[in-house]
Amino acid sequence: MNLEVKLAGVTFKNPVTTASGTFGSGAEYEEFVDLSALGAVTTKGVANVPWEGNPTPRIAETYGGMLNAVGLQNPGIELFCERDIPHLKEKNASIIVNVCGRTVEDYVEVVERLSDEPVDLLEINVSCPNVKAGGIAFGQNPDALYDITKAIKAKAKQPIVMKLSPNVTDITEMAKAAEAGGSDALSLINTITGMKIDIHRRKFVLANQTGGMSGPAIKPVAVRMIYQVHKACSLPIIGMGGVMTGEDAIELMMAGATMVAVGTANFHNPRATMDVLDGIKAYMERYHIEDINEIIGCM
Repeated sequence: MNLEVKLAGVTFKNPVTTASGTFGSGAEYEEFVDLSALGAVTTKGVANVPWEGNPTPRIAETYGGMLNAVGLQNPGIELFCERDIPHLKEKNASIIVNVCGRTVEDYVEVVERLSDEPVDLLEINVSCPNVKAGGIAFGQNPDALYDITKAIKAKAKQPIVMKLSPNVTDITEMAKAAEAGGSDALSLINTITGMKIDIHRRKFVLANQTGGMSGPAIKPVAVRMIYQVHKACSLPIIGMGGVMTGEDAIELMMAGATMVAVGTANFHNPRATMDVLDGIKAYMERYHIEDINEIIGCM
């Protein structure tokens, strides 16, 4: 049984990774998960300087998922390079670094700092608010997405993966803009903007009012968008959005994903990534599939 997949010229031992922001850099999950057994660990977003994130409360449960408005709290690139990368290498994990910023220059600074680090891919979180464009996310305007992709690609030593926001009218327009800008791969979907109101206190549950919705409730949207993007452009895809089981992962792969990221599931089952990997293997055995690549984009 072959579980190896190739994405943006990099070979991974299997298609399972973690969704940024749900797994830290792996340290808090080590007693449950063998980091070296995953296809890769995708780290929490890292910026050029430390970010405090949003005020609390910034997490809320919803039916079929959760809302988060954490605000990409992170320790900054210097501490990340000193502490997290060496730890992941020591554990023999493949590394995908999620990069965030508020200006194009912020992103480029992080990408350049990572140029000599032993990481496999750079996942670029373009759902950050573009402070120079009035706060709209880079990933919600195709021209801005093209420009930031081109700027990052010009400086990046590792392949770049643009992480697309689903909060757009046409996801394929964004995928094509990233492809035209030189992205090596895409990841989708990021969270869907949502809101929760406490009807007894007549208050917003999140201090930020809105947050990103993730979890099983968004999986059908993820499947649809991955399918559309797979048809619209030629870049490989890391699929995510509501993956709880191996069968969920298979569904995203059939829609067109080469790799699959497990996110919200980690919060209520710290072994979720390993369970998803075991589920993929069980599916392959059940249907006598020798090579996982047979099912990628088979729809």
